[in-house]
Amino acid sequence: MQVHRPIFERIINQCREFDPIAVAVVSPLSEVALTGAIDAARAGLAIPYLVGPSARITSLAREKRIDIGLYPIVDVADDLEAAERAVELCRWGTCQSLMQGSLPTDQFLKPVVAASTGLRLKRRISHAVIVDAAGYPRPLIITDSAINVYPKLEEKAEIVQNAIKLAHVLGIATPKVAILSAIERVSSKISSTIDASALCKMADRGQITGGVLDGPLAFDDAMDPEAARIKQIHSAVAGQADILVLPDLEAGHMLTKQLQSWADAETAGVALGAQVPIILTGRAANPKSRLASTAVAALLAHQASPPVTYGYGVLLQEENANCGTTAAGGSEPLTGCMC
Repeated sequence: MQVHRPIFERIINQCREFDPIAVAVVSPLSEVALTGAIDAARAGLAIPYLVGPSARITSLAREKRIDIGLYPIVDVADDLEAAERAVELCRWGTCQSLMQGSLPTDQFLKPVVAASTGLRLKRRISHAVIVDAAGYPRPLIITDSAINVYPKLEEKAEIVQNAIKLAHVLGIATPKVAILSAIERVSSKISSTIDASALCKMADRGQITGGVLDGPLAFDDAMDPEAARIKQIHSAVAGQADILVLPDLEAGHMLTKQLQSWADAETAGVALGAQVPIILTGRAANPKSRLASTAVAALLAHQASPPVTYGYGVLLQEENANCGTTAAGGSEPLTGCMC
């Protein structure tokens, strides 16, 4: 068994080299949401803008004895207005990141993906979970487990590209990307195997850059060198994946929850591909996960990709919902699965 390494502590320490980023915290109306924002401030990662009904925020802070006196409160009527105002703060440049508070994921993301007033760019918005799991000797990125429900081939290509960019920011120079399915062979009976094969060919043709792709691969092929050896899978990715690309949201969400529950995994969640990094952890995420997610968002906001020689991936290797709902005017699928 490998020693469990403090991946997120390293990221947090790296972020302390920069000024804290301003974060619009949407509806911090639960103890974990408000505590998560204030913990990030105390760690020197963020300056939280608390966006929600002022009376409810101050009442909660008083009840739970959370000191919020140093941080601005943006008073709005309800969750929907909070999400809209927070998006405006990011569009105006007042805030450099967006954080989910206590509102459901689909409500949080609806203003983000609005066609004319949201934070969309040309690339598709996708979610990534960074995993520090006992027994796995490197950071692991899982995508997509929260936003894209049943992505088509071209959408999967953008999801992969988002994840590769995240890996670069974490210091992984050439991430190994495993496109997962149930089997290792291409079969017309399982559409995810066809998509996996096509994604690999897209990488060969330069349509996806910055990483090494292989697939279709089963989960054990991607994670376990011995499984790959026994199955005679000769691959630069098998047994040493940095990124796992799941065929759909259901598979991604279940795998993430299993790792959290059964593999002693610590996780951070961010949405990628928007104008600002989005801290998207789910409403029940513990304070440590929220703090780690804020640190990852801070790295993305600063675009502080450390030299590869000293990157987290290299260091660790050296050490050995409302599914299908779309926002008005937009086409980005949302989900409430992380609520």
